[in-house]
Amino acid sequence: MLQKLLAYQRKREHREQVSRFFSASNIYYTNLYSKTHRKWGMTMVRVVVAGGGWAGCAAANAARKAGAEVTLLERTDMLLGTGLVGGIMRNNGRLTAWLELEALGAPDLLAIIGAMTRHANIDFPGHRHASLYDVDRIEPMIRAFLEESGVEVLTQTRATGVQMDGRLIHSIVVEGEEQIQGDVFVDATGTAATMRKCIRHDGVCVMCILRCPSFGPRVSIAAQAGVEEIEGEYMEAMSGSCKLIKDSLGAWLVERLERHGVVVVPIPKYVMARDNLRRKACQQYALKEYADNLVLLDTGPAKLMAPFFPLEKLRLIPGFSSARYNDPYSGGKGNSIRYSMITPHDNTLKVSGVENLFCAGEKTGLLVGHTEAIVTGTLAGHNAVRLAAGKPLLDLPRFLATGDIIAYINESVRTEEGRRRKYTFSGSVYFERMKELNLYTTQHREAERRARQAGLSGIFSRKIAGQKIV
Repeated sequence: MLQKLLAYQRKREHREQVSRFFSASNIYYTNLYSKTHRKWGMTMVRVVVAGGGWAGCAAANAARKAGAEVTLLERTDMLLGTGLVGGIMRNNGRLTAWLELEALGAPDLLAIIGAMTRHANIDFPGHRHASLYDVDRIEPMIRAFLEESGVEVLTQTRATGVQMDGRLIHSIVVEGEEQIQGDVFVDATGTAATMRKCIRHDGVCVMCILRCPSFGPRVSIAAQAGVEEIEGEYMEAMSGSCKLIKDSLGAWLVERLERHGVVVVPIPKYVMARDNLRRKACQQYALKEYADNLVLLDTGPAKLMAPFFPLEKLRLIPGFSSARYNDPYSGGKGNSIRYSMITPHDNTLKVSGVENLFCAGEKTGLLVGHTEAIVTGTLAGHNAVRLAAGKPLLDLPRFLATGDIIAYINESVRTEEGRRRKYTFSGSVYFERMKELNLYTTQHREAERRARQAGLSGIFSRKIAGQKIV
């Protein structure tokens, strides 16, 4: 009898603690919390992630590891978004973030990236110890991993709206008017501009990997839920690189590229190209070396580190006489436009004004890069489950680079000057900050020490939902 009374008391204290947490946070979640407690006192949570880029995949993986049922919605026929044409990892401060993610219990996607790496520990202008994954081979591996983990992956499923009850989303509406219901949602739909905005910049659709004419434009879940997102033409920027078909390049150039992973080709004086560095989203590559040279990286195709380069001028350079673009197809004219909005949120990545919505990836601020997307996606997916399970949300401490960048950007984008910048672990403003604050490290032990100091070692590998309530 005494054991039953003690068990009852513990359960009552747990519910009171959850109630105080919701009240203190001004979160009206009593109904949400109650409905996730099914039979036998188990927390059963359903998380729906909109957007299948690196951020969305990381969010889905983190939510699944935390014990949730997860559905991942992607409007095109492939996952990874701009990760299908990117491929750069572990350069500069991104190595620090990689090591912290491993120490925090989120090594899964990183392990797949490692297995798909074509070149490791290479240096190129402004960047050290980079690795390059094969952009042509990685997507099926990521999709297979997620599906084998139990994530429901729905491609060619474009979100068009939401159904709400007050400040709660209860379903995402997709084309065809089908509703995908969930307890908590993650908006990882990115910040790519609509075709109208791309045409304003480039004059035409440049036919990039996002393929809006085929699959429809991106739709912001936060905006559909009534969130007033921060917008401004001054924030917008072009994607920072193009893909060239490797077989269209000179044999000597291909041989050097595949052997070393990087080739730097001086631009002859007789080839005058427009100064397009200021238009790059990737400000860490807006260096003089990239204005004076063609920097090529081997990510499967030949990755040209320029937002665009006129084809007729490119073909005047030795080794490029037959060059042809693969992405965007009109890489001689322009590139995709990104960073068209910022979604207001706190440092747990919970979206302001909607009680069960988190954001990840570029939507969290003017973040550039796959590593940055994986960091924010992992935190958003994990916190989505914590919220539905009645647990306090995780706010990563600022002595972790992965925590500091989220908080720093949240502070920076409050001003127009801050919104004119782009932020990344790998260069520009934030990498300099990392070095000034001694956050930059290349050592596993230091990353593990920081995770232990925070009491967060392996936190992202711990199951939260699907556990018995005591």
